[in-house]
Amino acid sequence: MPAPALTKNDFEAKVLKAKTLVMIDFFAVWCGSCKMAVPVIDELAEEYKGKAVIFKVNVDEEQELAQKFGVMSIPTVILFKDGKEVDRQVGFPGKEGYIQMLDKHIQ
Repeated sequence: MPAPALTKNDFEAKVLKAKTLVMIDFFAVWCGSCKMAVPVIDELAEEYKGKAVIFKVNVDEEQELAQKFGVMSIPTVILFKDGKEVDRQVGFPGKEGYIQMLDKHIQ
């Protein structure tokens, strides 16, 4: 099941008020590295169900969110815990890189 899209309208409810770890993938449809990351992000959304919630943000459609979090390069993945940013990865580190990032913050 693909990771759901996130918009500025549901950001507060789904990220800032979340009780679990939240991973957000900032991407664009024209970005080559982002295209490689899409199946990995979707796999992780399924594999980490119950431990973390994973969303995608299209930076072309949600420029305000991308600017708010200083996303300059894509893909950029940001982890939030208790409504605060706890980690960030710029570029595509591969599935293992994302797994290490998530596991570091899961209790």
